[in-house]
Amino acid sequence: MTMDTATRSAYPIDVAFPDLRPYAAGNGGIPYLYTYDSGVPGPHVMVNALTHGNEVCGAIAVADLLGLGIRPRRGRLTLAFANVEAYLRFDPAHPDASRFVDQDLNRVWTAAILDDAARDSSELRRARQLRPVLDTVDFLLDLHSMHERCAPLSVCGPLDKGIALARRLGTPAWIVSDEGHPEGRRMRDYAGFGDPDSEKNALLVECGQHWEAGAVDVARDVTGRFLLLHGVVEPSDLPAAWLQPQPAATRVVRVTEPVVASSMDFRFAADYTGLETFRDAGAVIGWRDGEPVTTPYPDCVLVMPSLRQLRPGVTVVRLGKLLD
Repeated sequence: MTMDTATRSAYPIDVAFPDLRPYAAGNGGIPYLYTYDSGVPGPHVMVNALTHGNEVCGAIAVADLLGLGIRPRRGRLTLAFANVEAYLRFDPAHPDASRFVDQDLNRVWTAAILDDAARDSSELRRARQLRPVLDTVDFLLDLHSMHERCAPLSVCGPLDKGIALARRLGTPAWIVSDEGHPEGRRMRDYAGFGDPDSEKNALLVECGQHWEAGAVDVARDVTGRFLLLHGVVEPSDLPAAWLQPQPAATRVVRVTEPVVASSMDFRFAADYTGLETFRDAGAVIGWRDGEPVTTPYPDCVLVMPSLRQLRPGVTVVRLGKLLD
């Protein structure tokens, strides 16, 4: 059976959505954002959740950190719930509808957009609230999840420093290096995070399918390891169950091009969910307006294929070259 919007069944919602209202005030004047300073020299590390309102695993991990009373041993720690307005609109009957309110919060992160007073949306107002803190962050972990059930992966941006950070973290096993999206810049690529000459760095981790329990385990694991990597906490500060066995090795995929739908007439050749790898060039992976879409080179990897948001101009899959 091919994957399309008519035949792909909805995934079950296997996790409880936490009540975030207790965190509404924040602790520094920015709603749903908490910053703690150890008073000891060290980096400013930020863990961000809910860049998209229906991606709950990160919200669970950040709420857990707040509930545990985690404080940095050195440097500063910021914990944030980004698009709570979208999150509060979540409806299990329409679970994809709360991704954002007006526009994708993960497509607005350039100075030109943020400084443009003529532009306004729920997401831009929130980005402008977060920006002064984000400008001071040295290392960002942005927790996400995916439309389809796929192995977790790190999205490290196009730079060697991003790949190096993902390798040092050591999990998930799959690392995707890419230029981002033509619709706009992601938080993980903002300012110094996307500057090869800056020591700032960021990772976006796709923890699994939006509402599967395993995505929460991944979110806790990568969050704990990210904080440990940068010396913000000690192992004894974290629940022992948070850290999962690490993969034996990591694999890097370099995204080379998107596959964009030109109409509603697009279908895949199989029930792809992501990271399917094709040994040979020329393999047919789908049809666009009746014409075959083929792999452009050997060892081609499908990165996050999905037709859930299908419409003209939408990227339905990205193609990547397996580097190792």
